[in-house]
Amino acid sequence: MRRSPKDTALSYAKVSRRGLMLGALQLGFAGALGLRMRYVQVEQADEFRLLAEENRINIRLIPPARGQIFDRNGKVIAANEPAYRITMVREDAGDVDAVIARLSSLVELDEDALNRALAEMKRSAPFLPVTVADRVTWEELSRVAVNAPALPGVTPEVGLSRVYPLKSDYAHVAGYVGPVSERDLARREDPDPLLRIPRFQIGKVGVESKLEDTLRGKAGAKRVEVNAVGRVMRELSRREGVPGADLQLTVDSELQNYIRHRLGEESASVVVIDLENGDLRAIVSAPTYDPNKFVRGISVADYAELRDNNHRPLASKTVQDAYPPGSTFKMITALAALEAGVITPEDTVYCPGHIEVSDRRFHCWKRAGHGNVNLDQSLRESCDVYYYDLALRVGIEKISEMARRMGIGEAHDIPMSAISSGIAPDKDWKLRERGAEWVIGDTVNASIGQGDVLTSPLQLAVMVARIATGRDIKPRLIRSIDGVETPSGLGEPLGLNENHLRQVRRGMHSVCNNRRGTAYASRIIEDAFRMAGKTGTSQVLNRVVRNQDVPWEERDHALFVNFAPYDDPKIAVAVVVEHGGGGSTAAAPIARDVTLQALYGEDPPLEAYPEKDRSRIKAQQDRLAREREDYAADGSSRA
Repeated sequence: MRRSPKDTALSYAKVSRRGLMLGALQLGFAGALGLRMRYVQVEQADEFRLLAEENRINIRLIPPARGQIFDRNGKVIAANEPAYRITMVREDAGDVDAVIARLSSLVELDEDALNRALAEMKRSAPFLPVTVADRVTWEELSRVAVNAPALPGVTPEVGLSRVYPLKSDYAHVAGYVGPVSERDLARREDPDPLLRIPRFQIGKVGVESKLEDTLRGKAGAKRVEVNAVGRVMRELSRREGVPGADLQLTVDSELQNYIRHRLGEESASVVVIDLENGDLRAIVSAPTYDPNKFVRGISVADYAELRDNNHRPLASKTVQDAYPPGSTFKMITALAALEAGVITPEDTVYCPGHIEVSDRRFHCWKRAGHGNVNLDQSLRESCDVYYYDLALRVGIEKISEMARRMGIGEAHDIPMSAISSGIAPDKDWKLRERGAEWVIGDTVNASIGQGDVLTSPLQLAVMVARIATGRDIKPRLIRSIDGVETPSGLGEPLGLNENHLRQVRRGMHSVCNNRRGTAYASRIIEDAFRMAGKTGTSQVLNRVVRNQDVPWEERDHALFVNFAPYDDPKIAVAVVVEHGGGGSTAAAPIARDVTLQALYGEDPPLEAYPEKDRSRIKAQQDRLAREREDYAADGSSRA
């Protein structure tokens, strides 16, 4: 059916109106789009250019060189050495198994390390490098570099790693570094971004840990261009970081090494303090371990051997462990009584071999008793009853106060791990810590360094240093930081009566130089270097039994403290031999040898020893010299 001209005209008019409306809408949309494009391309050009640049360019951190650690004479304790490693990029390698097979023909690959690397490759992005062999030799690295065309995706790299050239001598002092763990990050409120770099090393124990921020330095940065998937295309610029500060310790490596060899297989510790400035000339725990094993990744077998050793080589006994000080504490009780005015040096106490207190008998070590003894005799022969009597008169509060004045009950501020504060107990302490009232028997026990009294070897050395000088000696381990010397540890005068200190020192001199002194067998003959000291034996189990009749772990600890020379004190020494038995037989000979070695700076002449000991000492010196030479040669060959 044909449409009429009128209908056709009406239909055409409707289509024209719709076309105009559609055209207007399109024109409006195009105009809005144009305005938007102008806004984006012109007015926001700088902002979008910056965003594009950020997607193209990454900022990556560059680890700084870690600060080195030296001894007081400039000998290197902790250094950085080139560490050669081989990395692989899975994407570039293609057939990973085939490349690994070719690589293993050039370099010996540790199976466990390789399995960890392969697992890491599967977890990581295909373009990220993964270390497949760490700490390879220069020769192995060279072989890989020469065969690079046959090893797609494999890259030989050079970095820095920590090394301890003196090995076990400073394990408990300097400590060691290791890879950052989740626990390390959790302990820090705002972790340094450096700590998130894969395989970055931080201090785990000792000075390395306590002065981590000082040793670490500041990160550098490099600008690298990356493609759309994040692969590095090229390096655009680089800013090197600031190396960590170098530290100089107060410790003398020669003396440290000598003491470690002198202690041998004993479970023992020695602290030597310089009385002129509080410098720790030596601070040795034995047995010890090689910290390099931890840096490189200690094996399960090696760690188990250290962990299960009953001599506890991982423990820093000089500062971490606390022992009953035994009779080395008697100087504290004597000074407390002298300062309180309850005795004079000439006053005597009768020792029948025991004392009755509250229906309990407290024995002297000499069951037959010492008879009438004064201050000098009580120290010389270590009479227990004399100090029981003093304690009953002076009271625990004054004894505890004097102990704290002499550095016991204080965690001394040196950068080592797990420093013990020890215990200088009083009535408040027992009520607070034990929930019990103090009884008179506690005071009697404390007077001879038993009961609740606990001290570390470091505290014992500080105690005798303060007795020798009358000053508030504070131990110093860090001599300088980047060449800037730290404050001296000499301290101010303690304010004690000098005559009282002189009387106590005289008694300590008798201990070593009077024929009836408990340490007379370990005396120094050389007049210019004669020492004053005190023996101590602290019970592990409260029972009367000979040490040789019980297992090693149940034997008494042996202690000895001294200063020398007597007329012009230069050093203070503290020795603790765990389960060593008597202080006069186990600890005093070690202290005498250490004192002479420190004062002479080398093996002392045999004339400094009693004549009857000289052949034995000569044999000992020869043996230790051979051991130290072998140890040094072994270190050189490893290096």
